[in-house]
Amino acid sequence: MSHFLDQAQIASILSTYGYWAIFVIVALESSGLPLPGETMLVGASIYARLSGALSIDAIVLAAAGGAIVGDNIGYWIGREFGYRFLERHGWRVGIGAEKLRLGQYLFYKWGGAIVFFGRFVALLRILAALLAGANHLPIGRFFLFNAAGGLVWAMVFGFGAYYLTAGFERIHGSLAALGVAAAIGGGVALWRYYKINEARLMREADATLSQRNK
Repeated sequence: MSHFLDQAQIASILSTYGYWAIFVIVALESSGLPLPGETMLVGASIYARLSGALSIDAIVLAAAGGAIVGDNIGYWIGREFGYRFLERHGWRVGIGAEKLRLGQYLFYKWGGAIVFFGRFVALLRILAALLAGANHLPIGRFFLFNAAGGLVWAMVFGFGAYYLTAGFERIHGSLAALGVAAAIGGGVALWRYYKINEARLMREADATLSQRNK
């Protein structure tokens, strides 16, 4: 994603559209579109430090607002269309009714952490809200962890890029690589845990969802 926009392009967009550019790009990425929201946030923060044309506080607020609004749109899309889509077509990729129930249970149990920490991983930043909606994570819990994750993410990358300027680009690249490695490692670990405990997790899912549906 970082190659989609360079610093000159970011400066041009910001000089034309200002804080709205940050809000809109971050919101669209968070709602499920593969756009460089984090690159825009980091680039805007560096531009603000070097040019003095924008306020870093306003940049962070625009990014946090875009993240929260976009994730809520993604959640609604997932809630309204995602589950029915998976019910109809999930069998094509091995996601049957049992796997759907298990997904709902796992999001019920750990969905808040997925939404919060997913904000810091590129692929999950795009998909976490959609998955949360499709797996019916309670909306109050989603909003709490979504708002917290969006605000912390915007502050870490916004203020970090502003106060460290060009040096943050190297740190940002390392953080992105670390995030990808952590996502892959975590995915492998979760898959192994799931395969070892599949039968028990299915029993827990059935019992929990039966109680919730009473």
